[in-house]
Amino acid sequence: MKTVITILLTFIGYATFAQANLNDYKYIIVPKKFDAFKNMNEHQTSTLIKYLFTGKGFTTVYDDQLPEDLKFNRCLGVIADLQDDSTMFSTKTTVNLIDCNDNIVYSSMQGISKEKQYKEAYNEAIRESMRTFNGVNYTYSGKNDKKDAVTVSFKNDVKKLDASKADKVVQAEKEMEAATPINKEPAVISKETEKTQYYKDNAPVKSNIEKATAEKPAFKSLEVNKSAIKDIWYAQATETGYQLVDSSPKVRMNLMKSSADNVYMAKTDTRNGMVYQKDGKWIFEYYENDTLVQEELNIKF
Repeated sequence: MKTVITILLTFIGYATFAQANLNDYKYIIVPKKFDAFKNMNEHQTSTLIKYLFTGKGFTTVYDDQLPEDLKFNRCLGVIADLQDDSTMFSTKTTVNLIDCNDNIVYSSMQGISKEKQYKEAYNEAIRESMRTFNGVNYTYSGKNDKKDAVTVSFKNDVKKLDASKADKVVQAEKEMEAATPINKEPAVISKETEKTQYYKDNAPVKSNIEKATAEKPAFKSLEVNKSAIKDIWYAQATETGYQLVDSSPKVRMNLMKSSADNVYMAKTDTRNGMVYQKDGKWIFEYYENDTLVQEELNIKF
């Protein structure tokens, strides 16, 4: 009889201690993919655990949908980790609550199921594990609401920020969220009820369709230099500039003065362009079939 009383008192003491510990945490964070599984919400484990914790009075959030205060003070919440000790003949689960320093602050009893179908087996085992929290009268104590420093911790990555800097970061994120269209569809949609654990991942899937090659613009800016130097053209003064004649003599080009020195507007029977001096050489620049052409001239003034 004494042994039974001792065990009972020990259990009551542990439950009271565990409840006091849980009251120190504002949130329970549920991963959308547990380490024991390959896929997100496999066998509807994530949605089921979130639903059950919420039903027991805890404020429960997914690991990618953290509220602002939890983003900058990870010690406000504990992560719900699903420990899978299943064997070939039975499914065995334990729910551990892990704090921001990777310490287990609470462990449920082991739930066991003999169901053959995975979904039904994990559903039964998890529900049995979660019975541990039935006697917990949870009320957040506000113990971890610290104003002097803000701690951000994701598993082994722990950083501290001044409260003033953290406030600026929070304000910047709020402004970014305000600029985001309201009707933007969330990446993941979930609905946890007693009968249904609905989960849909709308994250974009990488496409194997190759991007079409953009068409080249009709305008071409490639410069083509024509190095062949023509016969000597002689410059004869006119009212507007010069006319260039060959040895025939035949007028080959008319040059009209511009506002810049050694820069002329040029015109031939077939082309219009400009003539300017560059590095001691005279260059005739014009377009030919949408291609910019530079042609060297031999001019004698």
